[in-house]
Amino acid sequence: MTEQAAVWALADPRAGTAAQALGIAERLGLPFRTVPLAWGGMAALPWPWPSLGGLTPAARAAFRPPWPRLVVSAGRRAAPVARWLGRRRARLVHCMRPGFGAAEFDLLVLGRHDRPKDAANILPILGACHRMSQARLDAARQDWAALAELPSPQIALLVGGPVRAEGMDPARAAALGAEVAGFAGSLLATASRRTGAAATDALAASLTGVPHRLHRWGDAGPNPYAGFLAWADAVVVTGDSVSMLSEALATSVPVFIADPGGLGPRHLRLHGGLIAAGQAKMLAAAPAPFDRPRLDEASRVAAEIRARGWL
Repeated sequence: MTEQAAVWALADPRAGTAAQALGIAERLGLPFRTVPLAWGGMAALPWPWPSLGGLTPAARAAFRPPWPRLVVSAGRRAAPVARWLGRRRARLVHCMRPGFGAAEFDLLVLGRHDRPKDAANILPILGACHRMSQARLDAARQDWAALAELPSPQIALLVGGPVRAEGMDPARAAALGAEVAGFAGSLLATASRRTGAAATDALAASLTGVPHRLHRWGDAGPNPYAGFLAWADAVVVTGDSVSMLSEALATSVPVFIADPGGLGPRHLRLHGGLIAAGQAKMLAAAPAPFDRPRLDEASRVAAEIRARGWL
């Protein structure tokens, strides 16, 4: 927010990665500076030492004193940048595995599904940090008050797609839409980049028999995603996206995990961990309601930062 802020949040161009750092910075309750990261051709290299070398010249120009006391970052490419700031005496909090230099970070925030080792500077969490705070959900409920006109129960359907494939299988998308439509009063559906146009069309066709609102990837106008979460009586989310699963868990309603196909052991470990913690169930258990507390791991990380006296 200001050049003199004691806290810097390094914002990767990928929204889901940036949200992890920004979500923690926002929960600290202090002014902070968002530093956008733009990657040049050297960013793909596995930098073993602290460096700004992966950044474009324009992005590097933003790195000037006064230096921060605390840096929050996320993602492998941001790690050498954060370490460069660490050499200027900043405390470093980093989300996701950094690649090289793990011991240089004061706190590494790692998902339990990534099986982090025990270490004094590692804080395991369920899922991932994000920006979907209670305040953001409350504001979205006001901003999207028109959604109240749709029949209950309102089911938010968050659709991603296979992690390493070109779009979801349209037949799978249609089957998912039809299954959720079978127990919804209305559907609040959103598709992501990984869903693909063909699967999104198939999903849309499957929802014709139920009141719904569908937000397609790239649609113009305000994105209703936060409003969908704020108004949902239950959330169904495909299990490919750690970000969408974690954001769904910011609500206090039942969360059900759907299989988009093509998931590997890492995602299956995440699902198992969430289910074991009582935070989610597989879609086969829907629509039976169950109680679960809101999950806000970003606030837990912020509390840990404050407890360690780094502000």
